[in-house]
Amino acid sequence: MKNQVLQSIITKMQSHLNPFQLSQLNNILTETFETICITEKQSEVTDNSALAQKFISAKRIEGCSEKTLKYYYSTIEIMNSYISKDPQHISTEDLRNFLTTYQSNRNTGKVTMDNMRRILSSYFSWLEEEDYILKSPMRRIHKIKTCLIIKETYTDETLEIMRDNCKTLRDIALIDILASTGMRVGELVRLNRSDINFLERECIVLGKGDKERIVYFDARTKIHLEEYIKSRTDDNDALFVSLKAPYNRLNISGVESRLKLLGLQLNIHKVHPHKFRRTLATTAIDKGMPIEQLQKLLGHQKIDTTLQYAMVKQNNIKLAHQKYLA
Repeated sequence: MKNQVLQSIITKMQSHLNPFQLSQLNNILTETFETICITEKQSEVTDNSALAQKFISAKRIEGCSEKTLKYYYSTIEIMNSYISKDPQHISTEDLRNFLTTYQSNRNTGKVTMDNMRRILSSYFSWLEEEDYILKSPMRRIHKIKTCLIIKETYTDETLEIMRDNCKTLRDIALIDILASTGMRVGELVRLNRSDINFLERECIVLGKGDKERIVYFDARTKIHLEEYIKSRTDDNDALFVSLKAPYNRLNISGVESRLKLLGLQLNIHKVHPHKFRRTLATTAIDKGMPIEQLQKLLGHQKIDTTLQYAMVKQNNIKLAHQKYLA
């Protein structure tokens, strides 16, 4: 035990002392330790689940959504079940082995693995800041390189086909508002009739972290929304409700299933609410909208997130090369 303590001190002082000074320090410590008895202090048993809950509470205060918090907690609990140690005893090698084994056993993709790495990095950084551990063991585990996958967007023709084949005023208004605002489906289902400003063609949505922002819609969306609202006989405050009594507020799964069914009927590949958001981002970039403005429109905290949504068309890159470099 004495040798471990001595070696730990020497290692920590290497960057502060020259070789001669280190040698002198080693001699002094060796001589001093001969008359000292050193025993390892038994650390208190740490409730890993309780620490995870404290971390989740801290993230909740920061404004993370309940869905995100649930993902964070499940990831930490999976790690805790694999590494049966108190956080102060978890090493970088323990975490590398966990991530490698998890990926191998579940054949998990690189994007998911990097999400897990990011969550664990945030967790151990918090433990360090709160003085539960001396140093985060995640510091030496770096970002996992992932392949850039260009995701599909809707063409103008596809959007028109969907509009033309909607059987109800609600569904065409639903497609229009998703396509023209680029709002998240979670933001859409929270909207009330009173949130819509038809004069300015805008509405305030409640985004991630309960942050409000203004989104805008076009003239066609305004017309279809007005027609849909006028056709309703219910008194529900919600902007979008079910087609049958008791006309409850439409939820996320209801929007997703309705769009999926429309896609199957029209043989359109992967009709999903998030695809409207990606389409708007790509179109905005292609038409020259500054990325900072698009970031604000989409409600992203980091501009890197906006760049992931916006896939610039190859033809535009060629035109830009001809304009600026040829």
